[in-house]
Amino acid sequence: MLAVLANRVQRVPKKGRGYVAVQSYGKHWPCLLPQHGPGPKHLRPIVLAEWQRRVVADRPGDFLRGLFHSDGCRIDNRVRRAGREYSYPRYLFTNRSVDILGLCRWALDLLGIAWRMNRPDSLSVARRDAVAALDRHVGPKS
Repeated sequence: MLAVLANRVQRVPKKGRGYVAVQSYGKHWPCLLPQHGPGPKHLRPIVLAEWQRRVVADRPGDFLRGLFHSDGCRIDNRVRRAGREYSYPRYLFTNRSVDILGLCRWALDLLGIAWRMNRPDSLSVARRDAVAALDRHVGPKS
């Protein structure tokens, strides 16, 4: 933030919640983040500016890391079939914005990572090779 636009960046520890909030204020943030606006994001268009599309196309793994760290998870999916139980790792990404889901699918496609829609507002990455590829880009939440 300091390198791009902000005069000051604050780190505010959230006691008892296990994270640190990073805050920055400036009149020109909307110039860098034109998707920001009033109201819920699923009710307004979320379209990347051309320069943002180029950045994501160059670094789709970093983009996916941010998406999955904010609105996704990696779980051990437990399945029971014919009296036998097994589990496998799986990523889920959920968002009510069809535009944000589309951007996530686009970035996964750029990396050749297989995905499927498991609900209208959620996608799943469950194939072993796809999970391994996403592990290399997303990593554990910190």
